[in-house]
Amino acid sequence: MKEKILEKSIILFEKKGFSETSIQDIVDALGVTKGTFYYYFKSKEELLMDIHLGYINDIVHKQKKIVEDADKDSKAKLFEVVFMLLSSIKMQGTSARVFYREMRNLSEEHLSQIIPARDTFFFQLNGIIDEGMKKGEFRNDLRSDMITFAVLGACNWSYQWFNPNGPVPDYEVAEIYLEIFLNGISA
Repeated sequence: MKEKILEKSIILFEKKGFSETSIQDIVDALGVTKGTFYYYFKSKEELLMDIHLGYINDIVHKQKKIVEDADKDSKAKLFEVVFMLLSSIKMQGTSARVFYREMRNLSEEHLSQIIPARDTFFFQLNGIIDEGMKKGEFRNDLRSDMITFAVLGACNWSYQWFNPNGPVPDYEVAEIYLEIFLNGISA
């Protein structure tokens, strides 16, 4: 039942927004009582935190596997991370949109549980870029942290416009992004 509450809440939060979705909306959509909701969650915000933790922990775990792959160079790892973020929109699009859009509704206490995982994601990606700079795969005259922010900004904003069922598949978008990140748009 906890998973059903999470799944239905993600759909409702995406459709109506966190603030506009009540616990009553959630339980009505599931055909259960508020007691059922409160058995699993102390509050709607705790539910939102679980959604956030589930999403960020999943992508951090996937990213860690990419980072630890000794058979790939930094360019390949960067592509894999970009592709993973874009494909997460395809696989977990609703959760991704709720994650990025509704974080502002978490209290400091709950954010303190999310931010370390988000920071881990940043530092692992920054590590790929630093490694690529040291190995001569990437330019080393730019700040790696600024490059990391640029990559994350482009990828994280994709949930706003990217349609996984549209004319450009996630793999192609990842290739385009990597080309822009590595070579710019100059002719």
